[in-house]
Amino acid sequence: MQTSAVNSVLDDAAVKQNTNPNIKQWLDDLENASYDADDLLDEIETHALQSRLKAESTKSSKASKLFKHSISISVRSYDRDMKKKLEEILQRLKFLEERIYVLGLIKGVGEKPSPRPPTTSLTEESEVYGRDADKEAIIKLLLTHDDHEGRNKVSVIPIVGMGGIGKTTLAQSVYNDHAVEKHFNFKSWVCVSEEFDICKVTKTVLCAVTKSHSHSYDDSNLDLLQTTLKEGLTGKKFLIVLDDVWNEDYIDWKKMCTPFNYGAQGCKIIVTTRNEKVADITGTIPTHYHLEHLKDEDCWKLFEKHAFDKIRDSGVCQVLEKIGRGIAKKCNGLPLAAKSLGGLLRSKEDINEWERVLKSKIWDFSYKETKILPALLLSYNYLPSHLKRCFAFCSMFPKDYEFQKHELVLLWMAENLLRQSKRDKRMEDIGDEYFNELVLTSFFQRSSKVSVSSWKSFFVMHDLVHDLARYVSGEYCFTLEDGNSNEKAMRVRHLGVATVVSLQRFGTISESTHLRTLLPLDGYPFCYLFNEVVNNVILKLRCLRVLSLFGCTNLRQLSESIGELKHLRFLNLSETSIKRLPNSVCKLYNLQILNLSRCRELIELPEDMHHLINLRHLDISYCFNLVEMPRQLSKLKSLQTLTYFVVGKDNKTKIGELRELSDLHGELHIRNLQNVPSAEDALEAKLMDKNNLEALRLHWNGNSNDSNHDEEVLKNLLPHTNLKMLYIHGYGGPSFPNWLGDVSFCNTVYIQLGKCKYCKCLPPLGQLPSLKTLYIDGLSGVVTVGAEFYGINGSNSARKAFASLEFLGFRDLAAWEEWCSVGVDDGEIFPKLQELEIVRCDRLRSVDWPVNLPCLTKLQIICPSSGSEVLVSSLPRTPAIRHLDLSKCEQLEVRGLPQTVETISVGGCRGVESLMKALRESQTCSLQSLCINDCSLPISLPTGCLPATLTQLRIHNCEKLEFPMHHDSLKTSLQRLSISKSCGGSLINMVFQLSS
Repeated sequence: MQTSAVNSVLDDAAVKQNTNPNIKQWLDDLENASYDADDLLDEIETHALQSRLKAESTKSSKASKLFKHSISISVRSYDRDMKKKLEEILQRLKFLEERIYVLGLIKGVGEKPSPRPPTTSLTEESEVYGRDADKEAIIKLLLTHDDHEGRNKVSVIPIVGMGGIGKTTLAQSVYNDHAVEKHFNFKSWVCVSEEFDICKVTKTVLCAVTKSHSHSYDDSNLDLLQTTLKEGLTGKKFLIVLDDVWNEDYIDWKKMCTPFNYGAQGCKIIVTTRNEKVADITGTIPTHYHLEHLKDEDCWKLFEKHAFDKIRDSGVCQVLEKIGRGIAKKCNGLPLAAKSLGGLLRSKEDINEWERVLKSKIWDFSYKETKILPALLLSYNYLPSHLKRCFAFCSMFPKDYEFQKHELVLLWMAENLLRQSKRDKRMEDIGDEYFNELVLTSFFQRSSKVSVSSWKSFFVMHDLVHDLARYVSGEYCFTLEDGNSNEKAMRVRHLGVATVVSLQRFGTISESTHLRTLLPLDGYPFCYLFNEVVNNVILKLRCLRVLSLFGCTNLRQLSESIGELKHLRFLNLSETSIKRLPNSVCKLYNLQILNLSRCRELIELPEDMHHLINLRHLDISYCFNLVEMPRQLSKLKSLQTLTYFVVGKDNKTKIGELRELSDLHGELHIRNLQNVPSAEDALEAKLMDKNNLEALRLHWNGNSNDSNHDEEVLKNLLPHTNLKMLYIHGYGGPSFPNWLGDVSFCNTVYIQLGKCKYCKCLPPLGQLPSLKTLYIDGLSGVVTVGAEFYGINGSNSARKAFASLEFLGFRDLAAWEEWCSVGVDDGEIFPKLQELEIVRCDRLRSVDWPVNLPCLTKLQIICPSSGSEVLVSSLPRTPAIRHLDLSKCEQLEVRGLPQTVETISVGGCRGVESLMKALRESQTCSLQSLCINDCSLPISLPTGCLPATLTQLRIHNCEKLEFPMHHDSLKTSLQRLSISKSCGGSLINMVFQLSS
């Protein structure tokens, strides 16, 4: 059968399937046959690869003859089996080809030109069109002090409208408005979606209040969550957005709102929903805010912004504008549709293509019957086939699932959804281009969530786009969630698991013999699975290409049978309790991604890992019990990611194994550098040739026996100048090499030096032009920080020092006494510094501050050692300061307070005394929180000088402080007052909750 016969009618079938169920069934059968054919071809290729590798590993002639004799017998049997399977597949495909004419499918209809070259940068929506009046009205409701009836402490404003009309965009615009930010003490955004989980919503708000990670709280204990949230919200004026609410249960809504009622008067909640009944249940304002469709002109402007981005020919623009206005009008005032179609036609100048979109029959497609917007379906149909497959794969994600680009690209690669057009282009880069295309066409949109560990963005699909993905993927992608049926799970090829799965449901999954993907989503759905289920059920699914057992904490041992998963490309065992991998893993010749991150009990890797010749990504980060690396890792020529490398001792794996791995990307952590026998061995790693590495961690473990040896080793670990992040920990040399701080490292944005206790001085980092974050931790040999730190000498004295630095932190510099800026002109040092922290540097007494730190917003000096006299100095001029934290700085003097300061925490007699004087002399119109501690002097609190903006006051361990409990000025704005071990001892521990 000629595959071109089928391919030529696919575009026609894709359009007609929406109205003809027979054609839809034909496409489903074709896809099913294609999957089976692909599996068969992959099995044949894998068998050929396995035979070749076995032949190459057979060295002796006698063994070679025995091998050839045995292999010839097995090959004849294998060939007969494969021939039978191929004939069956060809019969199925031939039958489908014959059906083309019966169904009346036409060749060449709807064929599209090649897609425009993908861009390499993402664009953000910078304006909201046609919503100025809506935004103004919502903001007015937010800034009103009381609700209209005066009975509710928390006012709830529902924004109601159909999917895709722009409710979330409007709420985001309001949420980030400057006046709104200034009005509320704190804000939180919660994406609720169809599953109304009270614990999830409560925990999300709680994490925002406490600025903590979600793992800090137990999902199942609602009472503890609500009690903790109540304490955090009490007395605060907050704004909470609950986006995409579907819950119609009044009791559940009221139960969830209980802690919110402890906030201050004027708290607001915005609810976005498609459902009028939800608005009735939640709203407290007299009428709901109904969001109407955009006017045609506004819809056109939004479409124009996306579609005409790079069209420069005015004549073409004039012709396309007329067609484009017609398309925009058919979007029926829905911003999502306008963005999607605008992205589809972005920068395209083919008039015929624009005409085809305008006149497409899909505009007549019934939204009522399928709940799929015609404009979105049209955008999908005009995607090239490779993007269609990648988009449909994402239907296995649950609604509102937030995903990262890199993770999804690796999944696409494992599923063979990326087609390599050029030999010199990495598959990962092709996947990036696919992803960016789907962002530009609004199938993916950026989420507000950011990864704390990697600072990478998350993405999400709009609900209506997700509905489209489910529609076009048919029965081959499925998400196992609470309440849905197992029946469909038996027929799928790609299965996402979004809920904790019972053993009974896994029994059903075992019948999905053609399953290609098994992927846990949202939390830890596999946390209750044991070895038996994994080894006796999951590993029986022999067609798997993607297998993730992430978070299966009870998994301690994998069966040798995993080596029979011949198709496997992606294996994720992260956060399991596995100690060793079976050596049969090394028979997975197609394996491309192996993720073992956070397997904290893992002690070794299989010795034959060098057989995994297709392995591209090996993630063993945070496997700190891993004592050595397998030999011959240098044979893994395809390796793109190696997150962790342990240098072996004596005859174990040497650092020279890294020499041939020249294409490493991302982060590399090299541990146990004390085992590098010589500086020449360090040079063998060839770090300077690895120009794609972004982050490098160099780690020595234990005390140095030879500091000069460590110095020579680090000197030869010179990385490429493309490096962005550098960590050096436990280094035992007396000084840092010349390359550290060299101006050629113009891409470096982050440096952390930790526990380098024999170094006497800091490296000259001041001339690194892009450095934004610098941590200095545990350098206990440093006594003075001076001009050498800034990199100032005769040749470059004209340059600014630390021109881009935004954060500077010093911690645990036990011998540090003086910080000198001599030789540096005022205004030429730290021009962009925003945060400065000095923690547990108990001997630091003299600081020659720059006269002016114009961008500094946070200054933190914490010296907890009793009796330490730190910083005999006064503070620098900081006109932008917002947060000032000075703890037990007995000799530090506060002179003048800028009007911008919002929080102050001061300890020690001189600090508190100078603060009282500064409060009397200054007019701080923004101060919200004041903390005074550890002062033994008899001091009066200048209540008459406290600003009206003050909401929190804490006094601790100030026995002689006079506090006027009944002073009128404290009653105006103060919401929380805490006094402990203060005021003559009469107030041992009292907390007052006040409210305006």
